[in-house]
Amino acid sequence: MVFYFGAEAQFQRSGNVTMGQMGGPPGANMQRGTQVNPESDVKADTTAGFSMKALIRGYVGRDTLKPGYMLLGTAILPGAGQIYNKQWWKVPIIYGGIGAGIYTGVSNNLKYRETGDQKYKLYRNLGYIGAGLTYWGSLLDATISYKTEVPVPVAAKSTIYSALLPGLGQAYNGDYWKIPIWWSGFVACGYFFHQNDIQYKRFKYICKMDNDPDSGYIGKITSGQAEWYRDTYRRFRDYSVVAFVLVYALNIIDANVFAHMADFDVSDNLATLQFEPAIIQPLTPYYSPTYAPMHSFGLQMTLNF
Repeated sequence: MVFYFGAEAQFQRSGNVTMGQMGGPPGANMQRGTQVNPESDVKADTTAGFSMKALIRGYVGRDTLKPGYMLLGTAILPGAGQIYNKQWWKVPIIYGGIGAGIYTGVSNNLKYRETGDQKYKLYRNLGYIGAGLTYWGSLLDATISYKTEVPVPVAAKSTIYSALLPGLGQAYNGDYWKIPIWWSGFVACGYFFHQNDIQYKRFKYICKMDNDPDSGYIGKITSGQAEWYRDTYRRFRDYSVVAFVLVYALNIIDANVFAHMADFDVSDNLATLQFEPAIIQPLTPYYSPTYAPMHSFGLQMTLNF
């Protein structure tokens, strides 16, 4: 006795497919040149890159600005983002804060040069810091007030948040547990920079004293040894700066990547295989008015991944 088992499979393409479109070698229905394959769901993105026209049209109210464009306009002209967000009342506050900080810094700098009093130097620095913080706050406020209609985090906003204040993008994404990690990295970089800078200045001073015969230096470390330690600690200090920049950049990348993955399906049903009986309609490579294909019973397999 001989048993025979056969299996036939049909794969149907998504979309509306007519009989005249079937057949031919792979890629036969693909248009040549730089056009997008009509059989693909992927669309060409022709809006990439910076456009001054898009920036201007957005601020005059003719188009919707992307978060990056809105931030750029606010960086060039403080208060522009608040105007775009229709929060006009914030503009006088921003310019008042920036103007007051600059005026305080300039006026106290003149007094410091005249008198040499350290308190005027402090007031000068506080004035300039206040102006800078007001400008920074205008950028952050414009980004926070920018309204989005999607329920998931927007990658552009998350990136801007982490660029303006490290860890804020992670908070926007809901990854609060990451904030202590990133700030621990910043604190560690700052600590090593400070310690290496102290040692660098120490051996720099020893090297200077040892080379000066009138300094009265009687330490055990020679100028040659001091130069080696000075250069070593200076290199370690520079490494701390590089590490700080890397942590800052990785913080921004992390916020951007996980914002993009906010709507990524990670459920238990991400990959499923299901079998069920079904009535299968044959897909024929041709069409004839006199030909009537018969339906057949079979087993349908559904694979989701």
